[in-house]
Amino acid sequence: PRDRPLRTPHSGYHYDGTARAFFEGWYFKVSIPECRQSFCFMYSVENPFFRDGMTALDRTLYGPRFTGVGAQILGADDKYICQFSEKSNNFWGSRHELILGNTFIPNKGSTPPEREIPPQEFSNRVLEGYQVTPTWHQGFIRDDGRSKYVPNVQTARWEYSTRPVYGWGDVTSKQKSTAGWLAAFPFFEPHWQICMAGGLSTGWIEWDGERFEFENAPSYSEKNWGGGFPRKWYWIQCNAFSGISGEVALTAAGGLRKIGLGDTYESPSLIGVHHEGKFYEFVPWTGTVSWDIAPWGHWRMSGENKNHLVEIEATTKEPGTALRAPTMEAGLVPACKDTCYGDLKLQMWEKKYDGSKGKVCIHG
Repeated sequence: PRDRPLRTPHSGYHYDGTARAFFEGWYFKVSIPECRQSFCFMYSVENPFFRDGMTALDRTLYGPRFTGVGAQILGADDKYICQFSEKSNNFWGSRHELILGNTFIPNKGSTPPEREIPPQEFSNRVLEGYQVTPTWHQGFIRDDGRSKYVPNVQTARWEYSTRPVYGWGDVTSKQKSTAGWLAAFPFFEPHWQICMAGGLSTGWIEWDGERFEFENAPSYSEKNWGGGFPRKWYWIQCNAFSGISGEVALTAAGGLRKIGLGDTYESPSLIGVHHEGKFYEFVPWTGTVSWDIAPWGHWRMSGENKNHLVEIEATTKEPGTALRAPTMEAGLVPACKDTCYGDLKLQMWEKKYDGSKGKVCIHG
């Protein structure tokens, strides 16, 4: 139901059936603190108007475009797997809910699903592909050999359920949207970090034959859509902290995105903190956000709103793993890097009457 608890706005698939340049991307993460491993699932669809790829006539009429569906996973030990198809005719997404799937290869004699189906039926009909909802995620993909420049695994299989815990707002309140202020130019650059939610996941993931089982593991999801990814961006996310009581989750991001048809750019940013059912949002229209971001290895951000101050510092000594992003210039190509190994310091204070740091709310 649209009014289910913790449902964030913009959960549904945004493609409107037109030939305009378009992509949508989804991100699902499971962290397993016991073994200090994380798995990050990334799905994307590009220009789905051209379901079977572009013909010569299409290119003449619409200009060159990049099409297709991609599935990427950054998993244990920062290793990587990617499967991609230039065709999107077996991709489907719900217009009104965070439900989607794709079949890369159906089982012999089976037709690809066009909607969510029971897990066993999916296993019977889909040889390589995935389906995901706010409460269930399963699939199997095989590396297609296009990313030999990073440490690869050959196969990944997974089945796990998720119990939603928070959205983008207080647990007991109507959920907010981070996309509202970015909605003025939806056809050109993406609204990103628009559908964020977290929960606790239980199930298993097989990573190149090694099985990782987990129960009530912190999990996270978000989605993006628009004409193409920002020109530059940075992103910090963590929902598994030590030294902090209660459930804590952090998402912070910013970037350089084009607005309108000209060469005008803006640098939006945000910091969101969930702590024990409460949501603390730091955004430019209700306060200030500042950042000091190195090209790699060091990220520092701070924010202020009416009642609180927050500071974040993240560092890593890892080289990072190259990930693909759906770019307007070249399609799904290596355009960023990420790591699940680093050190993150999060501090938040209540403000005193003079605006200085008062009572410590979070320190970890």
